[in-house]
Amino acid sequence: MSTSTWVVLGVIAAAAAYIVAIYNRLVALRQRVSQAFADIDVQLKQRHDLIPNLVETVKGYASHERETLDAVVKARNAAIAAHGPAAQASAENALSGALRQLFALAEAYPDLKANTNFQQLQTELADIENKIAAARRFFNNAVQEYNTSIEQFPAAFIAGPFGFVRREFFDLGEARGQVEQTPQVKF
Repeated sequence: MSTSTWVVLGVIAAAAAYIVAIYNRLVALRQRVSQAFADIDVQLKQRHDLIPNLVETVKGYASHERETLDAVVKARNAAIAAHGPAAQASAENALSGALRQLFALAEAYPDLKANTNFQQLQTELADIENKIAAARRFFNNAVQEYNTSIEQFPAAFIAGPFGFVRREFFDLGEARGQVEQTPQVKF
């Protein structure tokens, strides 16, 4: 074989290695986004599991406040059923609003506010809310890095044919200001 054939084969091998490296990087970024979303799911499951205990504790003190308790349960069920970042963000926003009503209700019942179990549940919820916010930031960062990578040259030529598509951010929309406030724990 001639020298020019070896040069051509070398260039083709280098180009193929470069394409493989770009593809593998995109796969790793896509996996990071999926893992980050799974982390949010774990935190949301903990939140969803805590809510029935909170509702039961409040029921013992404020059983005639049925409307507020039902709203929390319905919002929790909707949040559990939501799929995808946009739907989950919307459902979690509604759940946060219902929880705020529940904590406002607790202000009217001094015995409930003084209940050790209720205080512990409030503290756990505040901790979980902080973890959810951190997981959401990590997810959105991973999505931003992934989306940027699939749109940059030359990866854009590889991303499209191999099925790499933009991912949605876990965006809370217009209710961001309300949701980003951590529930206050008052004793």
